[in-house]
Amino acid sequence: MAYEQMTPATRQEVLGLYRKVLQIAKKWQSASGQIEETMREKEYIRNEARTLFRKNKNLTDPELIKQCIEECEARIEIGLHYNIPYPRPIHLPPMGLAHKQGRALRHQEKLRKISKPIYLKSHDEVS
Repeated sequence: MAYEQMTPATRQEVLGLYRKVLQIAKKWQSASGQIEETMREKEYIRNEARTLFRKNKNLTDPELIKQCIEECEARIEIGLHYNIPYPRPIHLPPMGLAHKQGRALRHQEKLRKISKPIYLKSHDEVS
């Protein structure tokens, strides 16, 4: 996020979220309790945070910044609640219902896009 364009309060909020994610990664324990899996999940959390925060560091639109903050908070809460660091999958009908081209396909793609939960907005862009 562009620090010269960002209010000091927003900058502190973003940096606080980044520190919180890194602290969560440091203390993370996998659900299985296996050391290898715990290490893999800790590394995933750190890499995902670095990737997304770096990707969004030049944002200047306050609305987009707010959406990214909300996504980060949602992913933190879901990860802690379900004890999984990975984004939870969404369950939407497959694209097989529409024809391979035309208005029906575009309409179904639009419905899938707007029904995507906030915690997955940036997942497909990065992964």
